[in-house]
Amino acid sequence: MGFAVRAITLDLDDTLWPFPPVAARIERVLDDWLRAHSPATAAMFPVAAMRALRERTWAENPQFAHDMSALRRLTLEHALRESGGDLGLVDAAYEAFYAARHEVDYYPDALDALARISARLPIASLSNGNADLARMGLAHHFSAFVHSREHGAAKPEASIFLAACERLGCAPGEVLHVGDHPEADVVGAARAGLRSCWINRADERGVRAQWRHDEITPDLHFDSLTALADWLDAAADATSPSDQPRTQHA
Repeated sequence: MGFAVRAITLDLDDTLWPFPPVAARIERVLDDWLRAHSPATAAMFPVAAMRALRERTWAENPQFAHDMSALRRLTLEHALRESGGDLGLVDAAYEAFYAARHEVDYYPDALDALARISARLPIASLSNGNADLARMGLAHHFSAFVHSREHGAAKPEASIFLAACERLGCAPGEVLHVGDHPEADVVGAARAGLRSCWINRADERGVRAQWRHDEITPDLHFDSLTALADWLDAAADATSPSDQPRTQHA
């Protein structure tokens, strides 16, 4: 093993589960909810128009780039206001979205690998998203939870990585950050002084992305969390104390 790992920081979306199906489900659920509770809003903002409004809202409010929940609520407020809807529906509409946000289909290897990794090392979740791991029944695998919303800055900012290291009680060089995104995860972690692991899963065509950053490369590069769990097991075996010599008696 070329370096020691005392703890893990772990990205969530597109690392434990694919996010595009979640995003599509959110859009359908929210559209259905608005059709039932605010038809004028649903008529003015069908799925494609609501998506465009969300993108416009995010572009116009960079101060909330670290807070997906605030941006979602702001999008809903705009949609209701512009359509003459009841602004008092924002909380209920957001809850419909947020419930759908947690209906995820995990990658086939993710849950078993997460259990293996968490049994070996402390893990802190490190996410720019707004998933609630307790709501998903995964909190017991984690020692700490670091979200950009609470921290006030998002990956790839160094401060959020360093905050996670502090929560884990480890120096940055002792922590391995694991995630799918080349910039937000790998480059961000490396610049903050952490070790990095790029989880580069194959797409629906079986094709994996190519690394395109010349100045920084991931310390580890796997196509699944299972491969990382296997690597951690092998590294631990390689550094375990050798058997003590037997005492010989005369």
